[in-house]
Amino acid sequence: MPPLLAATGISKSFPGVQALSDVNMHIERSELLAVVGENGAGKSTLMRILAGIYVPDRGRIEIDERPVMLRNVKQAEQLGIALIHQELNLATHLDIAGNVFLGREPTWGGPLKLIDRARIHADARRITERLGLIASTRTLVADLSIGQQQLVEIGRALSSRSRLLILDEPTSSLTESEAERLFAVLRELKAEGIAILYISHRLKEVEALADRVVVLRDGRNAGELRRGEIRHQAIVNLMVGRELKQFFHRDRAANMGHRAEVVRARGVCWSATQRGIDFTIHAGEIVGMAGLMGAGRTELAQTLFGVRAMLGGTVAIDGRRVAIRRPIDAIRAGIFLIPEDRRLDGLILEDSVKHNVSLAVLPGLSRLGLVNFSEEARLAQAMCERFRVRTPSTGQIVGNLSGGNQQKVVLAKWLSRAPRLLILDEPTRGIDVGAKSEIYALMDELAKQGAAILMISSDLEEILGMSDRVLVMHEGELSGELTRAELSEERIMHLATGGGRS
Repeated sequence: MPPLLAATGISKSFPGVQALSDVNMHIERSELLAVVGENGAGKSTLMRILAGIYVPDRGRIEIDERPVMLRNVKQAEQLGIALIHQELNLATHLDIAGNVFLGREPTWGGPLKLIDRARIHADARRITERLGLIASTRTLVADLSIGQQQLVEIGRALSSRSRLLILDEPTSSLTESEAERLFAVLRELKAEGIAILYISHRLKEVEALADRVVVLRDGRNAGELRRGEIRHQAIVNLMVGRELKQFFHRDRAANMGHRAEVVRARGVCWSATQRGIDFTIHAGEIVGMAGLMGAGRTELAQTLFGVRAMLGGTVAIDGRRVAIRRPIDAIRAGIFLIPEDRRLDGLILEDSVKHNVSLAVLPGLSRLGLVNFSEEARLAQAMCERFRVRTPSTGQIVGNLSGGNQQKVVLAKWLSRAPRLLILDEPTRGIDVGAKSEIYALMDELAKQGAAILMISSDLEEILGMSDRVLVMHEGELSGELTRAELSEERIMHLATGGGRS
């Protein structure tokens, strides 16, 4: 029997990024196909192409052996393809029945086209019973749990007679019992002939559910595993395994003498359901923090910086306990954060390089509330030279700079002060190789000067190339720690996907 859907030679690029290159994939009826890969491997881009959100640059898609052009979501839905996003797309002010048939409400009354509410609720009730959703169809979606809301999304897809369900990280926000209910529903739907594309970083789920696994790496097919071959380590081996680029700047010998403890965190948490997180960082040490999307790395960074409330635990800097309630408390303790989204959280894009660089030290540049503009100009010029910011002048609007130079301005802003702990959240995301190399050199220079650095990164090459030790997070908790001698992509991914320390 031919596959329900076959995608051949799919390629897609965005400005500066080749997201997919000649990717091939097919799915059979009554099959649960898992698509896995590291962050940035191209999984979401491929799913959005199949759901009609993106149009591929090249390639061919066939349904029932007939070529189709999926130019928008409506076309995909008409062909029986439904994408259920990680962030659910529901009208929370409507009830369950209203969401299940939103935009496709049955009507009566001839030309008046009045909504047939009795039929909506009767039809919705049959669907919710099929899915095991125990709630009145008149219940507002806002009053449902996340797991129940996800079943409503699936119900909406079933009401439109979808033949292919695409689920993107479906258990990321579910409790264990909600996830188990979802798995039971997926098995039932598969038995009824529905095909399921399942994207997940949780490899235990993939092992338990998948009939077949397609692995993507760097936008290309990395391999495929069938039911009897699907094992945690086999998946990890396909997900990783590329050569490390030789442009990391790390002089570890120069830092061997600087090992005084700078940071000691004990029991740090930002959620009532967490176990506390413990770690230490020493002077001159770059500690990498790895983990998959949603593992809690950014949340930890925000908690240490006072952006997110610390619900429990203690932090000590140079042996002195510090109370961090707001970012100003962290700054006074010498804790600085280079945020993940530099454009949103790290810079004032409409302002000049000079004003951005001086933001963190304005009190020191002011007297009686007035800024000494000549001192500000000298500081900005010196920091731009130190960090090799390529700009026509310090008066240039920072939003006009390249991504790499914007990142260097963020670094220059904070490093005009002396950090004790520098937290870098995805420090080289979206910048070119040359700028990456310069930022790595700056990190190494700061480590030589005795700073403690916590580097959060989804780039395993970066983690392996720059880290003295690596902490790995999984689902909001620290799943393990690896010394320099223990580091490998396979070990990091094993911990990041919930495999536990081996």
